[in-house]
Amino acid sequence: MSDLPRKAVTRTAKLAALPLGFAGRATWGLGKRIVGESAEIVSRELQQRTAEQLFKVLGELKGGAMKFGQAMSVFESALPEEVAGPYRAALTKLQDAAPPMPTRTVHSVLAERLGEDWSELFLEFDDKPAAAASIGQVHRAVWHDGREVAVKVQYPGAGEALLSDLTQLSRFARLLGPLIPGMDVKPLISELKDRVSEELDYSLEAQAQHAHAEEFADDPDFAVPAVVHQCDQILVTEWMDGVPLSEVIADGTREQRDRAGQLLSRFLFSGPARTGLLHADPHPGNFRLLPGGPAGEDDWRLGVLDFGTVDRLPGGLPDPIGESLRMTLDGDAETVYELLCTEGFVKDSIELDPDAVLDYLLPIIEPAKVEEFTFTRGWMRSQAARIADPRSPAHQLGKQLNLPPAYLLIHRVTLSTIGVLCQLGATVRLREELEEWLPGFLPEDALEALEALEAGESVAEA
Repeated sequence: MSDLPRKAVTRTAKLAALPLGFAGRATWGLGKRIVGESAEIVSRELQQRTAEQLFKVLGELKGGAMKFGQAMSVFESALPEEVAGPYRAALTKLQDAAPPMPTRTVHSVLAERLGEDWSELFLEFDDKPAAAASIGQVHRAVWHDGREVAVKVQYPGAGEALLSDLTQLSRFARLLGPLIPGMDVKPLISELKDRVSEELDYSLEAQAQHAHAEEFADDPDFAVPAVVHQCDQILVTEWMDGVPLSEVIADGTREQRDRAGQLLSRFLFSGPARTGLLHADPHPGNFRLLPGGPAGEDDWRLGVLDFGTVDRLPGGLPDPIGESLRMTLDGDAETVYELLCTEGFVKDSIELDPDAVLDYLLPIIEPAKVEEFTFTRGWMRSQAARIADPRSPAHQLGKQLNLPPAYLLIHRVTLSTIGVLCQLGATVRLREELEEWLPGFLPEDALEALEALEAGESVAEA
């Protein structure tokens, strides 16, 4: 498959075949057990075949199918270890690559959007894509002023494909649920559908990227490529080299893992405070480690790409997130419960035990309780298992909690970032980032003392 299938019937047929494939493999597995093969071996083979078929189809179709696959891929840490292995390779393939669009199609889009003499805008243009994602692919080029650039070209028909895929996937979301224990797939698909129009609009992406590039210019910790040119279906930005986070996950050093994890956490919480925007697509393909951090060439900065999905938060992250987190860590069950009711996490028609709510929340926020926390797949699996087990009190209570629309994207981005931290196995000083950047996390008097201290340090430095 080398082009984006544009006919809805073709895409629907491919996606509709997935549940049939799952059922067929279950029958195949039963047959293997009947003839005496061990259940463990058969289970592993079933998982391998399921992963291969599911993510082969999602990757081929790109569009919403691949977008869903990428969103799922950051949660592989939640899978039990005995089944995570077969999924891991298939999932991570989606984080950085997909089959490319034919050269003739790329040239056609460039001619239509930039003019028939589009090639004169570039000193060089590589027809082979450097990366291919869910709605577009990226080509490396040299702009007419000599700058190395990334040229993002949207697939023709991407909008129709996105909506068609996500609608089809939502129809058998129940069958996809067991892929990631403890996660309800249907709201994820619904939220991805809500973001379709924004992601297709490269002018919005250019605005969001420009805001970040401007704010983080000359930042010792972060790098965001500047926007060079934008028009309908085309986005040209400065080129960024570096080590993709997917490579750090696969075989990075301990130093790289910890530094990447710290900076990823810092970007999650500082971005909204500094730009009023939340980068809402935190899968490893969108991040790079670059040499030249605060400690010199041997240190690392975090390069951030792809601002197609953002949450607009003019005042930064909402205060109730920091306030409820602080009060939960303090063990103030009654006040936490009141705040959750006020914000709509507990519906008016439901009454819960505040202490039970506190018991539900405390294990999830463990990383914020200590000065330093090591995120591991084992920790992620234990959280997923606790919430997914229908017999557990956490499962019963979780089903009664509500996620207000205003918090939906923030919740997904936070969970996704935690998923990446667990893939990295990073040791992170998360509490330090929360105290610095999360509104409401520090009480007012502590915040004033910290600001006074920082002001004193600034005077001393001057």
